[in-house]
Amino acid sequence: MAEITAAVVGKLREMTNAGLMDCKRALKEANGDLNAAVDILRKTGAATAARKASREAKEGVVTQCILPGSRIGVLVEINCETDFVAKNETFRAFCDEIARKLANDPKADPEADRVAAVSKIGENIKISRHQRLEVSGNGMIAAYIHTGAKVGVLVEVGAGRESTVAHEDFKQLVRDISLQITAAQPIAVSRDQVDPVIVAKEREIAAEQVKNKPPQAIAKIVEGKLDKFFQSHCLLDQGFVKKNSEVTVREHVAGVAKQLGDEITIRRFIRFQVGEMAGA
Repeated sequence: MAEITAAVVGKLREMTNAGLMDCKRALKEANGDLNAAVDILRKTGAATAARKASREAKEGVVTQCILPGSRIGVLVEINCETDFVAKNETFRAFCDEIARKLANDPKADPEADRVAAVSKIGENIKISRHQRLEVSGNGMIAAYIHTGAKVGVLVEVGAGRESTVAHEDFKQLVRDISLQITAAQPIAVSRDQVDPVIVAKEREIAAEQVKNKPPQAIAKIVEGKLDKFFQSHCLLDQGFVKKNSEVTVREHVAGVAKQLGDEITIRRFIRFQVGEMAGA
């Protein structure tokens, strides 16, 4: 067996552009034989994935997985180089499988699957981000992926009783809320959940816009502008899209809760849009 030195590992990396750990594993499997290690990396796709890693991957999809019982769900953004691949059935199947694995095991490492997909599909692929929600107490997790899979939503809605969660009216409410989040793009469930930095910035902008008004009027005008900001960006304060914004989401939720004789709470949500991280 040839000696596996740092120099040998470095040479293999130069030849294949593969990662350090991949090269070490390949050399160990090849008993230190450099050429055999190259073949191993080629077969596993690690060398191909490394060569493509520097290429931009701005297209892609948002995918989801809700486990049976609707108490655990995951939302994942996976990127590729072209929209053509984003629509490819093989790529979509890979994305669905990654979501399934992350839903079942939050500690799952999908790197080997990613490398294999790069080798098979021929484009750089990045698993950019994912978030997993699990219900605490009574409630359910729901997901919605908009047509084209460029926007996806994961939401947790809670109830006081388990029987409420099983009711079709509750399930319909949760589906409607996921559609609301997709269309109206809220940044928080309620006003008290909005980042104070964002509130301060909006207050500053509003004050600058009315700086030439009488001092006694500025405070009132600024508060009015902030109120409109919250109405546009806080889920509970938004007009409920399905009812043409004639009632707020808060009022609609309260109406369903009264009908079911229970307390219903929108606890949290996640909204992913392909590429938004790059523009942040």
